[in-house]
Amino acid sequence: MITIDVDTAVRENYGQCCFDAEDIFFLDDSGALQFLSQADDDRLADLENAADACPMQAISLTVS
Repeated sequence: MITIDVDTAVRENYGQCCFDAEDIFFLDDSGALQFLSQADDDRLADLENAADACPMQAISLTVS
């Protein structure tokens, strides 16, 4: 299982992460970033790409 954390103090809601894992990261109707807190291990590559795409580097992943 992968735990996903987004640092809300530095995120800017650019939404770049949504392109790599649109079922995990998405913008709500007001444009605010929403995300799931966990994902299956087979999503690691997509989540790493999403984290790398974040201009603010606000996404951290923990694999357990």
